[in-house]
Amino acid sequence: MDKVELRRQLQNRLLSIPDQQRQEKSRRACRNLIATERFQEASTIMMFLSLPHEVDTSEAILHAWQLGKTVAVPKISWQQRHMIPVGISSLETGFATGALGLRNPVEGVPIPFDQIDLVVSPALGYDRRGNRLGRGGAFYDRFFANKMLTASRCGLAFIEQVLDSIPVAENDQPVDFLVTDEGVIGCDSQKGA
Repeated sequence: MDKVELRRQLQNRLLSIPDQQRQEKSRRACRNLIATERFQEASTIMMFLSLPHEVDTSEAILHAWQLGKTVAVPKISWQQRHMIPVGISSLETGFATGALGLRNPVEGVPIPFDQIDLVVSPALGYDRRGNRLGRGGAFYDRFFANKMLTASRCGLAFIEQVLDSIPVAENDQPVDFLVTDEGVIGCDSQKGA
């Protein structure tokens, strides 16, 4: 099955999760993430700002702040087709809502790539080897390919988004481990993670 068809299927799968169930599953996924050693040990964590049908990351972000961690989120430049990590200190203010309901920080200090300890990435789907199927913009693939980035890579998703296998292209960048509402999956990607 090609990526276009897979994206359509996964999109439908996400849309079919009822709101209340999504909130509960998001809470469980955030708790599973918070409980990981890599989250606990990281001093700077890059999180994503969720789209309406994704795992809601706000509980993990708030918890990171309570633990005194720095939280960065992607600031996306659509023209240049890349994203830079910027530090945020609020989930309430300082965002513009753009394409697809995506919140983009309008302020915030850029965080150097080599200071990030953990990157939590979104995707439409993952397989158990850590391969991601994004929305097609390749923003995270380009971000992960940056040589300055040494952070652990985590995929955060609902269990419904985990597939047996995802077609992989040469530039696709896998994650080291997956966190879902049902637990943590260590990925045996080619990096030997």
